[in-house]
Amino acid sequence: MKHRFIKMKKLIISAILGLLFLNLNAQEVVTDSTTVQVLDEVLIKSVRVDADSPITHSNIDKEEIKKRNLGQDIPIILNYLPSVVTTSDAGAGVGYTGIRVRGIDSGQINITINGIPYNDSESHGTFWVNMPDFASSVENLQLQRGVGTSTNGSGAFGASLNILSEAFSKEAYGEVGASLGSYNTQKYNVKFSTGLLNEHIEISGRLSKITSDGYVDRASSDLKSYFLQGTFVDDNTLIKALVFGGKEITYQAWYGIDGETLENDRTYNPAGLYTDEDGNEYFYDNEVDNYSQDHYQLHWNQKYSNNWSTNIGLNYTYGRGYYEQYKEDEDFDFYDFTPIEIGGEVINTTDLIRRRWLDNDFYVVNANVNYKKDALDVTAGAFYSYYDGDHYGEVIWAQNAGGSEIRDRYYDGNGKKNEFTVFAKATYMVNDQWSIYGDLQERFINYKTTGVTSDRVPLEVDENYSFFNPKAGLSFKLSQKNQLYTSYGRANREPRRGDFEDGITEPEKLDDYELGWRFTTEKTKINSNLFFMNYQDQMVLTGEIDDTGSPVRTTSGKSYRLGLEIDAEFTILKNLSILPNIALSSNKNEDFVAPKDGELVNFGTTNISYSPSVVAGNIINYEPIKNLQLALLSKYVGEQYMGNVDSDASKLDAYFVNDFNIVYTLENVPYVQEIVFTGLVNNIFNEEYVSNGYYYTYDDTWTDPDSTTTIEGTGYYPQAEINFLLGMTVRF
Repeated sequence: MKHRFIKMKKLIISAILGLLFLNLNAQEVVTDSTTVQVLDEVLIKSVRVDADSPITHSNIDKEEIKKRNLGQDIPIILNYLPSVVTTSDAGAGVGYTGIRVRGIDSGQINITINGIPYNDSESHGTFWVNMPDFASSVENLQLQRGVGTSTNGSGAFGASLNILSEAFSKEAYGEVGASLGSYNTQKYNVKFSTGLLNEHIEISGRLSKITSDGYVDRASSDLKSYFLQGTFVDDNTLIKALVFGGKEITYQAWYGIDGETLENDRTYNPAGLYTDEDGNEYFYDNEVDNYSQDHYQLHWNQKYSNNWSTNIGLNYTYGRGYYEQYKEDEDFDFYDFTPIEIGGEVINTTDLIRRRWLDNDFYVVNANVNYKKDALDVTAGAFYSYYDGDHYGEVIWAQNAGGSEIRDRYYDGNGKKNEFTVFAKATYMVNDQWSIYGDLQERFINYKTTGVTSDRVPLEVDENYSFFNPKAGLSFKLSQKNQLYTSYGRANREPRRGDFEDGITEPEKLDDYELGWRFTTEKTKINSNLFFMNYQDQMVLTGEIDDTGSPVRTTSGKSYRLGLEIDAEFTILKNLSILPNIALSSNKNEDFVAPKDGELVNFGTTNISYSPSVVAGNIINYEPIKNLQLALLSKYVGEQYMGNVDSDASKLDAYFVNDFNIVYTLENVPYVQEIVFTGLVNNIFNEEYVSNGYYYTYDDTWTDPDSTTTIEGTGYYPQAEINFLLGMTVRF
């Protein structure tokens, strides 16, 4: 296997150098000025599909994002897409947020920014809080459901989200925005662009600051971010250098609350709770997550002719930070403290404050070439990434700390991950009705760890994986209005770091079958598709969470997801449109085995956790007068189990929530281009609902040593009641 890695590495390096040589020797042979507009799309062509592709997908452009971009994270903005369920730890969409698609958690959704993976290489997680207000720098995004097309980074097991950062602007502008709302939520940002200087160079940027107290007690967020982009463009060349990132300080709200507390005090937050010597309860004021992340990207897109174009992308991401905890009565042994004797009494426990650190570097080289002529469109490429991440813990204060030194590390570990990927995909138009799509990808992964985990358990991993992921599809134009498509996709996915900690080394496998129908007229658009996702060794969420609020997973063996998705757009009047969608699904584990009453039990066919059988959304857009837009946004999520054993105790109730959005643009204002006023009232009917939670079981033998009883418990993450955000943007 190592020999194959070396051979593949040489092949990829040769391919990248070859493409670089082509770029360096590019000749300006194309004079059509419209090619400049196409070059931006080359950034993501390798991971995106077009409208007629046999891949199930949805698109959102910057104009749609602007309507509701008042400080909430990207998952909340995506809430009304088909099969999407979102949640917020703090309850109001600011801070830690999450997204699931077709019941798949965010750790199994592939996220790329300009074709560069954003998922953490080890945990596979996506932490939007590290990039606050990034939505203000997005040109458009595409959400592919299912396996989708080949992408970079960890495999897509429920969806992939491809984000294109903001395109260059030909005209100079300046923009100042501010918004405020419930729970002392505030957002401020400034944007600018020089426009094209000498018709070739543009510099643009953004600075943002978001703060919020959160709906949940003390679930505060202090978020800062930046985005700076330099662009060189001519008829055939687009070079972009980007620097963007953010810093977040977020009070922890990932523990949730039990059912009784939900009924009596739904905003209660147990994070940071401690007691003094007299038994009085207090909350530690710095029980926070503190993390910074910086991204550096360079993209070179070159068009050589009407047939050939290439893209080379480079990336470096630097992440570092910690979460801080106040812990009571901790054992000296765990931290390598030396017991101390005071007044003849041996002391070997202490209250303390600890920090658990992540410090990581992520490097990417990405190269693609595209050939398009007549009926044939071919894209091929190579991808290499290297991740190096340190995990360590420090005690920054202790009531008693015998024999310790400042900055002593009580655990220290490291993870390194290499990935090599090559792919080729093509679309061939057989005739005016039929087109064929093929996509072949090979991923080679090496993951190695040293040191110990945060629980001080040795973790020594050195695993190699090789995945072949074929995909194929057919599209058929039945008429100008009707199109049918079908596709098959294979995906394999390596375990996460947490899986290795639990002794799981087997990869997940997925065969995804899609059958769709698209209907398009001037006033009506309907997209519908059937899907069958057949899994082997799918890692499903158990319902439990670890001490950082992260979900715990287990292998389900055989499982599947079978469903129907429909989304539509109806133009009722010139100024009135309706955009409904619905997803109906059956999500099952087969022969699911789990412990109960002290032994392993086969529960047979059960529902997969966090997979509601009904998810529906709707948007009603109405423009009563010029420049005034009103929208009613609705979301229904059916009941779902938080565990995989169909326990009634683990059920989350269905909920139906409505938001109201208003946008008014004031034009012909002296000294400015326009002023845009935006309002968003969330949960207008003041529903008390829960979008996420946890479920756990444990065996109790204390009361009767001769018997074992499984005890169940649940926790909940309540979402905000009626709340509002108001914003104003002045564009110069």
